[in-house]
Amino acid sequence: MSRGDSAPGLRKILHWKLVLIYLLILLALSIILTTAIGPVYVPPGEIIMLLGSKFGLCVLTSVPHEVIIFQIRLPRIFLGLLVGIALATAGTALQGLFKNPMADPYIIGIASGASVGAALSIMVIPQVFSIYTTPVMAFFGALCTILVVYNIAKVRGRIPVDTLLLTGIAVSLFLGAVLSFMMSIAGEALHNIFFWTMGGFWLANWTKVEITALPVLASFGVIYLFAKDLNAMLLGEESAQTLGINVETAKRILLVLSAFITAAAVAFTGTIGFVGLIIPHITRILVGPDHRILFPASALLGGIFLIWTDALARLLAEMPVGVITAFFGAPFFIYLLKKRKSGYALA
Repeated sequence: MSRGDSAPGLRKILHWKLVLIYLLILLALSIILTTAIGPVYVPPGEIIMLLGSKFGLCVLTSVPHEVIIFQIRLPRIFLGLLVGIALATAGTALQGLFKNPMADPYIIGIASGASVGAALSIMVIPQVFSIYTTPVMAFFGALCTILVVYNIAKVRGRIPVDTLLLTGIAVSLFLGAVLSFMMSIAGEALHNIFFWTMGGFWLANWTKVEITALPVLASFGVIYLFAKDLNAMLLGEESAQTLGINVETAKRILLVLSAFITAAAVAFTGTIGFVGLIIPHITRILVGPDHRILFPASALLGGIFLIWTDALARLLAEMPVGVITAFFGAPFFIYLLKKRKSGYALA
């Protein structure tokens, strides 16, 4: 390969590295600035000094806001970061898989299944797995939902994308009705289910961060391995098959992984909608459709978005984060519908 041929590829890699560096810097600034926001204001300088002391970079004898920073705000921020990474990653995978900018974990029923599973754990299932019971049931609900959607949509061993989307919407509506019925008979558990469905980081702690981190980060790593497959599938399933990609197997694996990472995200925080819809679309505008950069950039941007959304929730008297994301997401979904009517198609 000549130097002239390799120059565009080198420029692309350099551009990707710069994008990720900028996003990492923005993430670090977001963590510091949002830690300062809340009913009690904490100066960013104090946060930086306290973080430095924890890593042995300086010595502090007394920090008045240490409990607020380390036991209340930072767990919320890091849980928000993980949930943003998970939902943005699932949304990116599903939009690439369906070649549809309106696909996300909620549209095809994954989040609805997780919601029903979590509600069951709150209402009737003994906490046999202790703190893990709700995550396990959320994943079980999400996995069962995606299996039902997959089998209903399957036609002669293949999964037509349009049929899968329509099936997902129908199943999601049905599960929404099931969840409403469960809430109507929940009794004393209604309060917990209601706040779970609203979505928020009120009950965040370091244990929940640790439990969420492993499945989210591991799932992200495995999903990223399919970046080149998704790039090929954007050209069409037949083109991807000629490149040696088993399209149907890739679909099944990505659907299960999307269910898993979504369930891990919402297990402790409840349903937080539209992140998987908004963030991949915005990121695609910024960096292009190549999933090798789209996945990490979308994950970072999703984390940053939810960190700031939670900070806004704290300022608005602990308004549920899911309500705030819906305020952003619903108009954006309408915008996509109008663009699609005008002939919009996924790049």
